[in-house]
Amino acid sequence: MFSKFDIIVVGAGHAGCEAALASAKLGNKTLLITQNLNNIAQLSCNPAMGGVAKGQIVREIDALGGYSGINTDLHTMQFRMLNASKGPAMHSPRAQVDDITFPIGWRQKLENTENLSLWQDDVTSITTSQNKVTGVKTKLGITIKSSAVILTNGTFLSGRIHIGTTSFNGGRIGENNSENLTKCLVRLGFTSAKLKTGTPMRVDGRTINFPKLTEQKGDENPLQFSFLYKRKKSLKQRSCFIANTNLTVHDILRTGFKDSPMFQGRIQGRGPRYCPSIEDKIERFSDKDHHQLFIEPESNMTNLWYINGFSSSLPLDVQLKALKHIEGFEHAVIEKPGYAIEYDYFPPTQLKNTLETKEIQNLFFAGQINGTTGYEEAACQGLMAGINANQSIKNLEPFVLKRSEAYIGVLIDDLVTKGVDEPYRMFTSRAEYRILLRQDNADERLTEKGFNLHLADKVRMRNLEKKLKYRDNLISYIKTTNTSPDEVNNTLENLSTPKIANPTKIGNLLLRPQIDLNDLISTIPYLNDQVNKIPAGKRQEIISLAQTHIKYENYIQKEQETVERINKYEKLIIKDDFDYQSLKSLSFEAREKLSKIRPHTIAQASRISGVSPADISVLVLYISR
Repeated sequence: MFSKFDIIVVGAGHAGCEAALASAKLGNKTLLITQNLNNIAQLSCNPAMGGVAKGQIVREIDALGGYSGINTDLHTMQFRMLNASKGPAMHSPRAQVDDITFPIGWRQKLENTENLSLWQDDVTSITTSQNKVTGVKTKLGITIKSSAVILTNGTFLSGRIHIGTTSFNGGRIGENNSENLTKCLVRLGFTSAKLKTGTPMRVDGRTINFPKLTEQKGDENPLQFSFLYKRKKSLKQRSCFIANTNLTVHDILRTGFKDSPMFQGRIQGRGPRYCPSIEDKIERFSDKDHHQLFIEPESNMTNLWYINGFSSSLPLDVQLKALKHIEGFEHAVIEKPGYAIEYDYFPPTQLKNTLETKEIQNLFFAGQINGTTGYEEAACQGLMAGINANQSIKNLEPFVLKRSEAYIGVLIDDLVTKGVDEPYRMFTSRAEYRILLRQDNADERLTEKGFNLHLADKVRMRNLEKKLKYRDNLISYIKTTNTSPDEVNNTLENLSTPKIANPTKIGNLLLRPQIDLNDLISTIPYLNDQVNKIPAGKRQEIISLAQTHIKYENYIQKEQETVERINKYEKLIIKDDFDYQSLKSLSFEAREKLSKIRPHTIAQASRISGVSPADISVLVLYISR
């Protein structure tokens, strides 16, 4: 029925969509298999993309030539830059997106991509020959051959849904799980384990008393994720709202603990530490008299609202009774229950840093199958797996991002080096080089790499080159041009910073924390004239970039120096068949961990828990010989 494909992608969540698109764009005959074509790119949990560190990942995906950023911008209902009052390393874009049109946008993109075919079916097993993948078998009894396979099964692997004492099989509520694939992979030599995640109930917005809630508007001048796509008209933003639980709500929720699948041990997998269920929060933080909830619209086409922070697997009657004691929800009507889902994942230390499995050649894992949580974490893994599947079958160099190059690099290195025992979520604190990995310079870091892969197009490269030219010209002008006391002292006084007595470089004034570059532009006519040479649509972006480079130049330089020192270890490659057990000067724990994880470089080895600096010194000495 099917001729052979170059790459098969299993699962059409965020990881699968990016993997399939990347594979096809790189010229591979690609097949995307999913259980239901109507459920492509579902926003299974909250209707949003981005957030702290996650927003940086979406911008990195976009810079490389992926589609998540563009699709987010096309379907944004509200945009906010989180942590805007903090330093630029902490700025994180986030968008509420329409959860009806967002998946449709992805489907339209996939169905109109050359080299890409879609097939509705359930993959039940992987076929192999001599430890190399040869294709897949499906529930319909079809065997489809391919040179590489990427598994992006999300929560569907042996997924089981829990609501109080009720439990049943499912990948999401209303959808079947995938029962047989885990057994196949275990037979092939892989180790599996279980994790748990959850989602809150959805409420009919007509039954919410919004005047009792605190309104949370979007940014006055909303930005966007994509470096390529530009909105043709101003964004009409929807508001979100803030509500709070209370002690009465907590007491009602506690009445359901006796039937809680989590507290009664019916759920074995660990849930996400940083996105706990509401029952977990009131148990762990019993001293708190309230917990904040974010009330978010799901779509411009429905009345459904998402109760962010109220995830629960308690009995449905307890969930509903507790909800009605939250101010503004006294008459709330729910349309979907909150539930927990337990599913299989495969500890990612079984992967290379390309996301190819160590056990089976040309078999790749991406997304929640690797123990991550979040659309953004999944999407970037899918993109990297799609790229590396292409590189592998064409005998090209693997594409690996360093920790100093991208949050994507941090995420994958954490997974394959440290593994996970709870759902992994990206935070800015996980990155050592946050000032280098800002959301505003993702294109500067990655677009040339994407262009060299033939994933990012010429338009992206031209945009980047123009942007850097405008930025560097402005930085040079600011650093070399003087301003006089008469021109700026009134502004300096108004900003509560000392006046100047002599002509001073504009760049030196900008180093003062009280001063924003826009203050000086509005004060110094010739600086304003220089800025007006920048196209209006790019002006504020260039101003922001120039200011960041000048204000944080010393910090940027120090991080770059640190990166250069670490990179010498990144260049020390360890062969895949290196015999750690023969090096008796290594500690027993180091030999055990290194033999299991098989790091690719000395730098990766140094990040493995239990491998000491003394062990690294031994390895460096041996490898250097």
